[in-house]
Amino acid sequence: MNTAYIGMGGNQASWAGEPAETLSRALLGLELLGRVVSHSSLYSTDPVGFADQPRFVNAVAALETELSPTALLAALLEIERQFGRDRSASFANGPRTLDLDILFFDDLEISTGELKIPHPRLAERAFVLVPLAEIVPRLLDPSRGETVEQLLSRLLNHSPAELDRVTRVEYEGWLAQ
Repeated sequence: MNTAYIGMGGNQASWAGEPAETLSRALLGLELLGRVVSHSSLYSTDPVGFADQPRFVNAVAALETELSPTALLAALLEIERQFGRDRSASFANGPRTLDLDILFFDDLEISTGELKIPHPRLAERAFVLVPLAEIVPRLLDPSRGETVEQLLSRLLNHSPAELDRVTRVEYEGWLAQ
């Protein structure tokens, strides 16, 4: 059994509702790919890259799965499509209904045209590291040789304001998962 850590986010409503509800329903979709063994709280976060858009709701889920990394990526992209995301019609860092990224997959390091694991920008993003540190602070990033907790500490030492951009969100539907 493999363990994958999936970054989840969105800032536009989908057929399921507002972003918190979309993430909640997408978490149920992840259950079809294996077993969600844990998930972080929900966090409201500032957009990165393209600032003129609504705040995002983000979380991280730990998924035990039999799927290969490539098969998991294909399944995650299908879940995104089911929630109304069309990657071909959007632009990088733009608004979206749902974004599902493989952050880690066991201790694998993969770099192909379509898949990079660990996620190449996770060490730069508090909206990924804060929820990831909530559930697996001692998880080792195989490409950087540091734990998630160390990566977050390094980011906050370099840019303390990053923590202000990430706020925990209470949403009853998420806690029921």
